Amino acid sequence: MSKVIGITGGIGSGKSLVCKVFSVLGIPIYEADARAKYLISHDQLLKKSIIELLGEQAYLASGDYNRAWVASQVFGNPILLSKLNALVHPKVRQDATDWIQRNQQTSFVLYEAALMKAAGDGNTFDKVIVVNAPVDLRIQRIKVRDQRSEAEIRAIIERQISEEERRKIADFTIENDEKQPLLPQILDLYEKLQVESD
Repeated sequence: MSKVIGITGGIGSGKSLVCKVFSVLGIPIYEADARAKYLISHDQLLKKSIIELLGEQAYLASGDYNRAWVASQVFGNPILLSKLNALVHPKVRQDATDWIQRNQQTSFVLYEAALMKAAGDGNTFDKVIVVNAPVDLRIQRIKVRDQRSEAEIRAIIERQISEEERRKIADFTIENDEKQPLLPQILDLYEKLQVESD
């Protein structure tokens, strides 16, 4: 049975880059946020449940998820947001379970998500990797990548859990601060995880 390693980090920390390197090393990656978006648009039962909760406007005439409108409805309405999450999260959990079953050819797999609890804290992770980077560097990266204003980026960072909280759940930490070389850290962790999974 492959071990399931969670990997997380704040926006702009570089967790996607770290995942790409692991992928090149042959490790399967489950991208929870991307899969959630896919399921919201393609799982017919989930779509039906979301429409029952939020109304027809939750989807555009094209059938695509009306992300901006939904965000405007749930932003500042924690009860509605938790109801939406209660529809989406079990679907993602089941999708991830099925995916893990299909990816048993490696000693471990990575589960990438923006939000994460410590390994074993109500999840199936054996370990959790946290990718860290200084806030100013993260802001610079996101400015280049997403063409967002600094105020917008800071608002997103404020809504995410703090670096300190993230460090508390970390079994392993990768520092993506552009001072310490990134690749040796990933290769070292890859070796450690291979040994632990044997």
